[in-house]
Amino acid sequence: MKQKVFTFIKSILVPLILGGIVGFILSKFMDYDSLVQPPLAPPAILFPIVWTILYILMGVSYGILKVNEQVDAKISLIYYFQLGVNLLWPIAFFVFKWRLFAFFWILLLLALVIVMIVSFYKRNKLAGWLQVPYLIWTIFATYLNLAIYLLNG
Repeated sequence: MKQKVFTFIKSILVPLILGGIVGFILSKFMDYDSLVQPPLAPPAILFPIVWTILYILMGVSYGILKVNEQVDAKISLIYYFQLGVNLLWPIAFFVFKWRLFAFFWILLLLALVIVMIVSFYKRNKLAGWLQVPYLIWTIFATYLNLAIYLLNG
């Protein structure tokens, strides 16, 4: 039982810590408030709140699979690859200001999130469903990315 709790906590902490590190790196480069904003653009304060929730959900989903011994090399590859792509997007967008590149990068992320959801769902329906908010947010972020590129290009 202790091992399962430790595995679950570790699964939640990995995306949270990695996301926190990226957030710390970004803090010097964040120019969101100085950009021309598209309709529906949320205030900057919302992003760390949403991402914290999404990273927790990612970890919970992966933890569910881990503790139920439903993780194999393919699931781990999909999960960690999408997480890596996720963590690199804000660096492209905010640090390097590669807004158009970031748009294509987020399209890759969107595809990976869909693959992850389908893969998780096949193993454990709850693990799959818990990623739907991530998909919705990524679709919204794709819209914001493209709109910001077009409005500030």
